[in-house]
Amino acid sequence: MRILYYDCFSGISGDMNLGALVDLGVPGDYLLKELKKLNVSNEYNIHIEKGTKQGITGTSVKVYDMNELHGHEHNHEHNHDEHNHEHSHGSRNYNDIKELISNSEINSNVKKISLKIFDEVAKAEAKVHNKTIEEVHFHEVGAIDSIVDIVGAAICIDYLNIDKIISSPVEVGYGTLKCAHGILPVPAPATAEILKDMPVISKNVPFEATTPTGAAIIKAMAREITYEKNFMIKKIGYGLGEKEGKKAPNVLRAFLGESDDNTSKEYMVECNIDDMRGEEFQLLMERLLEEGALDVFYTSIHMKKDRPATKISVLCAFDVLENIKKTIFLNSSTIGVRYYEISREKLERREEIVICKYGDVPVKISYLNGEEIRVKPEYDICKYIAKERGIEINKVYNEIMYEYTKSKKIILSR
Repeated sequence: MRILYYDCFSGISGDMNLGALVDLGVPGDYLLKELKKLNVSNEYNIHIEKGTKQGITGTSVKVYDMNELHGHEHNHEHNHDEHNHEHSHGSRNYNDIKELISNSEINSNVKKISLKIFDEVAKAEAKVHNKTIEEVHFHEVGAIDSIVDIVGAAICIDYLNIDKIISSPVEVGYGTLKCAHGILPVPAPATAEILKDMPVISKNVPFEATTPTGAAIIKAMAREITYEKNFMIKKIGYGLGEKEGKKAPNVLRAFLGESDDNTSKEYMVECNIDDMRGEEFQLLMERLLEEGALDVFYTSIHMKKDRPATKISVLCAFDVLENIKKTIFLNSSTIGVRYYEISREKLERREEIVICKYGDVPVKISYLNGEEIRVKPEYDICKYIAKERGIEINKVYNEIMYEYTKSKKIILSR
């Protein structure tokens, strides 16, 4: 099991997270290439470089808003507050973001992770401003730097093929910060809302250590919040922040670890339904998967008096259990659910990029006791290639597997 552990002793922000993950081994060129698939490259610029912060060597990833840079050229007194961010971007809302991501060519797993993180920011901003997610126009989600930070995080997590994410309690900092609404306490209202019900600390950093984007990454992705590190550390990455700390350097440390235990504790949520229209089950499944369900399946059953019915089964992690139950209650006719803890053992997995005549295609490789037993090209990419070229999907699969097998033979012959 591959584990990503965030050591947030000095907080976490979107750029610090990107820096830490690139420092762990995500190629900068790969990150930039995948981000281009959002088709908003004219709105931002990214600068990646190695650096040192209070004696710690790491990677700095800075995302520059091109509108702001142009604004600086015309007005050196440009103010970096929420109002100006919203003005320069036409204030993208959550629906705009979902459409941008859904219509892009990034793979389905990156889309899923990105929307999961954005959802945490959107809910918090809506709560703070007392509006619905659809109504609110908020800086943190709409700004291009936040879009790049969040989608970039999803690209990196997907590239590293992480099975489980764990975080330490999050340092939020202390003091005040200045924004368009005046002087606000640290953590900012949206950050505090996102981190609700999570362990935090506030003692090492006298400024805003954790941003809404950073908080949302932890809230959406971390399965556990603990100082325990029950895994073998394979690599350590440091993401450099822009501020100067006195007690602690402004860096995010990330561990890439491995555990021999491929068994995870998860939950099965079930209910029986005999009074729902058939087409409603499709929407229910979509919404359960959006809420983070690991799997959703329906089974035809017969209930008392031999009534035909459908059993809904949802596999999920503990951190989304409450959302899964709520989604079932709101989107089905059931008045009760049952759930129980299960153990699930998974094969070791990693992803490789296969270069073929159709382009670069990711394939997922599964291992049992270190031996390769299954190779599967990414379906969404194969589907896109088949539709774009008007060919059978089997031709795409066969070409990818041919190139993959050929590359392995070349490696073995050396």
